[in-house]
Amino acid sequence: MPRGVRVLVVDDEAAEREGLATLLDSWGYDTSVAADGREALERIQTGNPRVVISDLRMPHLDGMELLKQVRQEHSAVAFIMLTGQGTIDEAVAATKLGAYTFLEKPLDPNRLRVELENCLKQQDSERRLEIAHRRLRDAGILGNLVGQSKRMQEVLSLIAQVAPSSASVLITGESGTGKELAARTIHELSPRASKPFVAVNCAAIPETLMESEILGHEKGAFTGAMERRAGCFELADGGTLLLDEIGEMPIATQAKLLRVLEDSKVRRLGSKTEISVDVRVLAATNKIPEEALAKGQLRSDLYYRLNVVQIFMPPLREHLEDLPDLIAALLEDLNRKHGRRVKWVEDEVLDMFRNYSWPGNVRELRNVLERAILVQPGDVLRRENIPKTFGLPPPSVDNGLTLRPGLTVAEAERRLILETLNFTRNNKTRAAEMLGISLKTLHNKLKEYESQPQN
Repeated sequence: MPRGVRVLVVDDEAAEREGLATLLDSWGYDTSVAADGREALERIQTGNPRVVISDLRMPHLDGMELLKQVRQEHSAVAFIMLTGQGTIDEAVAATKLGAYTFLEKPLDPNRLRVELENCLKQQDSERRLEIAHRRLRDAGILGNLVGQSKRMQEVLSLIAQVAPSSASVLITGESGTGKELAARTIHELSPRASKPFVAVNCAAIPETLMESEILGHEKGAFTGAMERRAGCFELADGGTLLLDEIGEMPIATQAKLLRVLEDSKVRRLGSKTEISVDVRVLAATNKIPEEALAKGQLRSDLYYRLNVVQIFMPPLREHLEDLPDLIAALLEDLNRKHGRRVKWVEDEVLDMFRNYSWPGNVRELRNVLERAILVQPGDVLRRENIPKTFGLPPPSVDNGLTLRPGLTVAEAERRLILETLNFTRNNKTRAAEMLGISLKTLHNKLKEYESQPQN
């Protein structure tokens, strides 16, 4: 990160000023210096530094006045205040005015290096957030999430608000609504964006392996543990961990997870030592949390620990006005994935989509578009590109269609045709397509059945 980052050092003591500049240069920063606040303002105008490191007590224009003017005229510039003995109260006041932090003299180089790196991370996060807020305001887009409807605007605004913090977030909603995308967006807009994002699907891990997946294990900790393995907390250290489908985690493992969250320490299976971790934990579930609590599927203490902020991802059927924006975003992504150039869908397809309830939500919409895009060489998706079974209810286990020995072929055909019509809700065009016959043939068959006595 330091390479090319401009830092301005302001101090009226030449030896301290030059010594600090030399140290910063050795770390890779592009460093300039100023002897007092007045000179610093000139340097800021011409040099455009990202960070100012300034002494508090200086002649002409002291550090506090310099901070006030910089915050008014160059709000994007970060400020670290240096303070000597007897000026701690003033330094605290400086942080209230917008300084990132204050450091006491004589400086601890390691502390300075860490604080400067953290300052730049926060600055990057604030810039990403500003860009994200503009995209959200102008186009209804936040990260990979899309939506200009009132429902989605409320969700996206809440995500933007919680992203910069370290608070735990519980993301709820039906399958396919974009819970993992929401978690990734929170991570990408946070100061942890440069660190790992680790997602663990608790529903996909066998109960016997869950604890090892979360905590890790030492070689020989159990049968089959052939080598040491880091758990998901260690893998996500410094970054963000998403525990997807948290309600599927065994209760015993939930208790150990709670201990990790409270202590910020993990102990691998088979180990006697604990490892400190710095992880922001997000959790997601497609269950209604209150019902999971009542059924004993989720510990109440873990729920309250995770549910600092709750974000509900609405089902697609409740914000169908976002369909055009979602389709455009998904087509752009799918074109990139498959090397296609589909730009849009014809009106008939859009009307079909608007009249569908989307039980699989945005994931289902993506799958339908992906199947269609693979068979369409042109730039518009048409009705014939959409699977014939789209929008039809799933077949039931017992659909009333029975075939038994002694049944004539004609009777079997009649039952099949009538059951297919029932399946398509009497949509004869779709029924004919499914049966592999022409619409005219279907009409002729139906007229024939009308003239026959019912069995």
